[in-house]
Amino acid sequence: MIIDIPFVTQIPVGASMEGAFSNDIVQMMIHAGPMVKFVLLVLMLFSVVSWAIIFMKWRLFRKATVETAYFLEVFWESRDLKKIFLASKDLRVSPVGRLFKAGYAEFGRLRKIQAFSDSEEGREGRGQQSSRSFETGNGEFTLSHQSVMDNLERSLRRSNIDKTSKLERALGFLATTGNTAPFIGLFGTVWGIMESFRGIGLKGSASLAVVAPGISEALIATAAGLAAAIPAVVAFNAFSNKVSGIRAEMDIFTSEFLSIIERQFLKGR
Repeated sequence: MIIDIPFVTQIPVGASMEGAFSNDIVQMMIHAGPMVKFVLLVLMLFSVVSWAIIFMKWRLFRKATVETAYFLEVFWESRDLKKIFLASKDLRVSPVGRLFKAGYAEFGRLRKIQAFSDSEEGREGRGQQSSRSFETGNGEFTLSHQSVMDNLERSLRRSNIDKTSKLERALGFLATTGNTAPFIGLFGTVWGIMESFRGIGLKGSASLAVVAPGISEALIATAAGLAAAIPAVVAFNAFSNKVSGIRAEMDIFTSEFLSIIERQFLKGR
């Protein structure tokens, strides 16, 4: 006996199941209640903004890593600060490179003040103290070895905080998405289930055919909340580790930069 089943050999089962599943998801979203649709819209906005932040931060940290590696290679190979400054002019993203430029600019400003003070002392005679005060537009500076180092250290610390805050910008939104999106989705699910049971009460029937569609539509909100939260949490943790690593590099560089200034320019002055 021969059994002819042509439809089994001609239809790709996996593709048809996937298409049916995708179509069912779309249909459930279309037929969901107004509150569930609103929740899905909010979660979609969270997800779109999160992915935009993830993409921009990924590009930023990748470029910062490349530029920082190049700058540190130049910095360790040459201790000539002027050459390092010229090599770092085009480094617009590297936090360590920008920290060096801020410190180099501050040191140049302090050296000009000190040179002017020394020239004034030469005019007044050698009997004057070498650490006298010099009045500028920003206040009064005591032009001693320690005061120059203190001003330079404060400038580097201020620049360090500024660069770190820029790296951490928008990461708070990823943390907010990761923390709140599941609860927003859960709210939509609870609301959808409430509507389903309300419909059961109105129809007076509690069969699976009546309950299942409403509950499945409501559970889409929870799935959407998890889909928005999981990438945001993963990205937030990864970028936070990157920021911590860059902050450590800036701290090490600050100590080394101050040590170089101490040895080459200010020691024995």
